[in-house]
Amino acid sequence: MALKTLSTFLSPLPLPKHYTLSIFNPVSLNIYRKSTPLSCKSTHSHSPSQLPLSDTKLLSSEPEGTGAASPTRGDRFLERQQADEAAKLLIKEIKKTKKKTKKVLKVNTVTACCYGCGAPLQTSEVDAPGYVDMDTYELKKKHHQLRTILCGRCRLLSHGHMITAVGGNGGYSGGKQFVSADELREKLSHLRHEKALIVKLVDIVDFNGSFLSRVRDLAGANPIILVVTKVDLLPKGTDFNCVGDWVVEAITKKKLNVLSVHLTSSKSLVGIAGVASEIQKEKKGSANVGKSAFISALLKMMAQRDPAAAAAQKYKPIQSAVPGTTLGPIQIDAFLGGGKLYDTPGVHLHHRQAAVVHSEDLPILAPQSRFRGQSFPGCQVSSKNGMAGKFNSNGLNGFSIFWGGLVRIDVLKVLPETCLTFYGPKKLPIHAVPTHEADEFYKKELGVLLTPPTGKDRAGEWRGLETVQQLQINFEDAERPASDVAISGLGWITIEPRRESLGISESNFAERTKELHIAVHVPKPVEIFVRPSIPVGKAGAEWYQYRELTEKEEEIRPKWYF
Repeated sequence: MALKTLSTFLSPLPLPKHYTLSIFNPVSLNIYRKSTPLSCKSTHSHSPSQLPLSDTKLLSSEPEGTGAASPTRGDRFLERQQADEAAKLLIKEIKKTKKKTKKVLKVNTVTACCYGCGAPLQTSEVDAPGYVDMDTYELKKKHHQLRTILCGRCRLLSHGHMITAVGGNGGYSGGKQFVSADELREKLSHLRHEKALIVKLVDIVDFNGSFLSRVRDLAGANPIILVVTKVDLLPKGTDFNCVGDWVVEAITKKKLNVLSVHLTSSKSLVGIAGVASEIQKEKKGSANVGKSAFISALLKMMAQRDPAAAAAQKYKPIQSAVPGTTLGPIQIDAFLGGGKLYDTPGVHLHHRQAAVVHSEDLPILAPQSRFRGQSFPGCQVSSKNGMAGKFNSNGLNGFSIFWGGLVRIDVLKVLPETCLTFYGPKKLPIHAVPTHEADEFYKKELGVLLTPPTGKDRAGEWRGLETVQQLQINFEDAERPASDVAISGLGWITIEPRRESLGISESNFAERTKELHIAVHVPKPVEIFVRPSIPVGKAGAEWYQYRELTEKEEEIRPKWYF
């Protein structure tokens, strides 16, 4: 093939008629039996470039030969055609190979990694992720079992210890292995240029905070299966038809190519079967972005249909409430057809509460049971004699509400009937004091009544609530919640302009201003989101209104499943 290709490149060269030409073919070519010497002489001194086209003829590597067995002009023409086709085919294959050599997900195949967190295995730094003692490492290496090693940090995490990889937050002081948002984007940036199926997870408890910003830069035009997790934590009586519609409304504004939305619980496996079914239907050997808890639940469900997924359950990623549990992409052979599933490191979102509290306080932020809204008025009021009566008559105006030591809400101007309902971890205490006493109360009770931070030692290191955001919330219908104020990594506060159960007079209600003014204090750099209220509990189904859709909107709108 290669020799014929060479002749193709030589054949178009022009030579003048006055050249006498004979060809010598080495025996190794095995094309013709006769071999004649090659000589080339010219009777004229002009160069080929000066010759007219009419005075040239094509050079061929085939001998002209004599006798009945010599190739005819037609044979030579056919051989040249075959050589041309072979050259074109070779060039086409080279181009195709170049196209295929694209970047792939950066899974470290040279250095063995911990199957629990994806950190490269190492034997030097005991406190660092990926550490394993030398004897175990050498033994596993000898038997080619390095892929079955769980590092020391993962062993502690699996026993409930809170060891983060974030430097300065009670974990490994170096923080070398923690993946920043920019680093993860770099690792996954190639996905936008490839055909992939993306599975994106969003925490319903922290919907805005866990929704990665600029996700379109990663996904590109690739289809996305949006998995909403922890729906089992929503208050009892929640209508998931309303919640599903609320989620679809929220993601429609982000202009993503979402195939479908699934409301799930990795703990109870609710909704996981639907996700597994759709992944197996849509999979293209793709990279999937997800949390380790979801991956484990997914493998458990897929194992019923796919033996490859059943085998992958033996070495599945570690689950933990600590941010940064997964430190590198973990490849999982989850499909019988050869497709790969990747558990990637979660993006370190510095704007969430989990990024600012001590690692030993993280369990307080991890809800373990259904949310039950705590409403104001109706909760404990820490005040001097006579303040409770003022609280009842003037509503929340002039009061500050503390949500643990992490959030402070100053009620500046609201209606007497206005009610604030807090949805978040039960272990987080709520206290209200008059605003003019708030600073002193916070300083005195931080680490005692107001936790986290827990203990006076950690309270002494606490930087305080440095960010203050003034919010003006407008509303049209006083019978429906005006909005939610979501605190990234914690929960949300539903603001109802008027709650009938408070029994306050309706006089002159229509003439009142339809604005609510509050100030929210949080640690730096925790973010605050104002959003349409999520319909939870029995009351949510009563006030939630479905938006009327056009035929075009109905056609392109993603479906949701539960």
